[in-house]
Amino acid sequence: MSSSVLPKPQMRGLLARRLGIHIVGAFIVALGVAASCKFGVADRRKKAYADFYRNYDFMKDFEEMRKAGIFQSAK
Repeated sequence: MSSSVLPKPQMRGLLARRLGIHIVGAFIVALGVAASCKFGVADRRKKAYADFYRNYDFMKDFEEMRKAGIFQSAK
């Protein structure tokens, strides 16, 4: 029978090494999520608001609401 010696597991510095890897991974994931939120949600929303208010006639909207009786003080 040959006895083979098992290598000792690395215990010293294990947490620090794993933590460094996970911090870098978390930073990369956070940057990806922030970029996708900015380009996927915020920029589309800004464009939709700009498109809406480009052709929005607030006086026409006010007159329609006034005729519908929404405003009590404006007759």
